[in-house]
Amino acid sequence: MPAPELPPSAALINLISGTWVTQLIYVAAKLGLADRLRDGPKPVEELASATGMDPQSLYRVLRALASFGVFRETAPRCFELTPLAHCLRSDVPDSLQAVAVFYGEPWHRAAWSSLLHSVKTAQPAFNHVAGEPFFEHVQKHPEVAAIFDQAMTNFSGMAIGAVLAAYDFTGIGKLVDVAGGHGSLLAAILQAYPAMRGVLFDMPTVIDGARQKQLLEQAGVADRCELVGGDFFRAVPAGADGYLMKHIIHDWSDDHALNILRNCRRAMSPSGRLLLVEMVIPPGNEPHFGKLLDLEMLVMTQGGRERTESEYRALLAAAGFELTRIVPTRSPASVIEGQPI
Repeated sequence: MPAPELPPSAALINLISGTWVTQLIYVAAKLGLADRLRDGPKPVEELASATGMDPQSLYRVLRALASFGVFRETAPRCFELTPLAHCLRSDVPDSLQAVAVFYGEPWHRAAWSSLLHSVKTAQPAFNHVAGEPFFEHVQKHPEVAAIFDQAMTNFSGMAIGAVLAAYDFTGIGKLVDVAGGHGSLLAAILQAYPAMRGVLFDMPTVIDGARQKQLLEQAGVADRCELVGGDFFRAVPAGADGYLMKHIIHDWSDDHALNILRNCRRAMSPSGRLLLVEMVIPPGNEPHFGKLLDLEMLVMTQGGRERTESEYRALLAAAGFELTRIVPTRSPASVIEGQPI
């Protein structure tokens, strides 16, 4: 946020130039500079040689990033990691390297450059520039799918520790992670609750990817977890007493969200729990990441949105649930708990 002592014009120009900073971080992430600095400071000439970049141009990028606390110049033309740059490493639990690449890719920038189209028409700008919905585009372009999947894994990394610290899963004997990707969140929950069994449910292609990545095996919980492919618009695995969705409902319009939620309601036991890990938009003018992510939904999805507490309460009621509580976490996301009515 702009420093309060800045005059309004200076504070505003900092905000206007925010897209430049995004692109600087994208370049660093795309080149894997943080990984190359994991063992200590290196001169820019060495980094440029390793990445095939022009040394002077790369220096100008790193100098600018250092002014924002991303990297630090320790000696002339020599740089090291900072806590912010550490998060651009690909091999750390709190990595945002893939998120930085996702937000900086030309096809993502093009969609946001057409935000005005979405504001005028209420239609996704991505469709306008790419000629097809984002999720269809992902299925047709493996390179885009790989970037998107890894970015979602990064987002999971941010949420996993926060969710486990904030929410008590005691009492759930069998948990279905609906659209759970490659299973990083479910694996962490099963590790923390040794008596629990799990079901990882997603599209068949995603489940194939989960089998290849073997995150559940690496976590030592594969013997307690079933992998199921399917379509959550048709049905979800039945018979569990907990149904979890992380950053799924926000991708969809109310009508599509109700379809998914009603399928969960039909599948779960009468005493079951619905758990949504989502942003909950707070009232007032205070900054919240969800207010920006809401616009990402506007630009990239057909009807997706972040919702307020009252909007979630109404949505869950229409699907046959009572919203019992909202549990904040140390991340921007909360755990929204619902029970069958």
